[in-house]
Amino acid sequence: MKKLFVLFLAVAILFSFGTASFAKTVAKSGAEDFTVTAPDLNLDVKSAVLMEAVTGTVLYEKNQDEALPPASVTKIMTLLLVAEAIDEGRISLDDRVLISDNAASMGGSQVFLEAGEEMTVDELLKCTVIASANDAAVALAEQVLGSESAFVSRMNERAGELGLKSTSFENTTGLDDSTTAHLTSAYDIALMSRELIKHQCVMKYSSLWQDSIRGGEFTLTNTNRLVRYYPGCTGLKTGSTDKAGFCVSATAERNGVHLIAVVMGADTREARNDAARAMLDYGFANHTLYSDAPAPLENIPVLGGRADGVTAYSAGFSKLLGKGDDKRVLKKYDIPESITAPIAEGEKIGEIIYTLDGEEIGRADITVRESVGAISVIELFARILSHIVLGK
Repeated sequence: MKKLFVLFLAVAILFSFGTASFAKTVAKSGAEDFTVTAPDLNLDVKSAVLMEAVTGTVLYEKNQDEALPPASVTKIMTLLLVAEAIDEGRISLDDRVLISDNAASMGGSQVFLEAGEEMTVDELLKCTVIASANDAAVALAEQVLGSESAFVSRMNERAGELGLKSTSFENTTGLDDSTTAHLTSAYDIALMSRELIKHQCVMKYSSLWQDSIRGGEFTLTNTNRLVRYYPGCTGLKTGSTDKAGFCVSATAERNGVHLIAVVMGADTREARNDAARAMLDYGFANHTLYSDAPAPLENIPVLGGRADGVTAYSAGFSKLLGKGDDKRVLKKYDIPESITAPIAEGEKIGEIIYTLDGEEIGRADITVRESVGAISVIELFARILSHIVLGK
């Protein structure tokens, strides 16, 4: 009986190792590519990506570059262009928008805008973010660039600027009954989302479960149920059509770690939310973000300069690490005792080297923020004379 029990236990252990599979993911972070070992989360979706927002590190992926229809997740790019137009002063949140026949004709998710009705940019933004309103999205596009077609052209230009390799847009909404090449990938959506969450005018609405327009007469309910049920969820955008299935870019933040979980092609709303939740749970349970903020360091003497010294500044550094590893990061300063003029603004004069358990994990530049010109012979003579005569 003992031998039989031992044999059974050995088989059970072997089976458990066989089912706990792990997947090697090529993590993309800026110009760096490196390998991260992530568990196979067995997500029942066509594609998925889990990205850390600050560094852009991919923690998990499934078919991340496959071009698929995104449904209303399209509006991440729409909202990004609107937010950038606001930041650049081309439109303002208080601008009143006259709703066109075209915007009012949009089907699908909508807030039933009427042609000739007026709403502020801020109200239309709220409708687009919370309720995924197609009519509001088109009205915003027309306000920014005059027509939806011009706005779509800019969407594709911006996709190129962001380095999106699997993306092409045909409209601002994601409605896909008549589209032929309105596609993007989970990885590209994560990159778009990473840009969008930098804009507070969008984020102030994306985490709200409910709000209203028209003086409280029309209630807006968030299409992203994770906002209500997942602790730390900050947004961001859902979408679903027969062609696209159920999609989401779900963002959440805990303990300084901001994650982006993108799901495409789930069969049901529940499968979509479960997949996003599984990725976020994995990310928060296993990772932490080490951050060293940009800061002034010390005054460095300048030899032969019109100024006697200059302040050194660190550029800052962030790195995604395993849970608890941030406590063991050490910093080594490689900085000169003095520097010789001339010195240009922004010039690198040293580095901070970061190590974890003796292994280098990254570097941050040390620079100066002001220029210091070299002193001329006449200026040097005048300075010496001043010291002699005035004791300065």
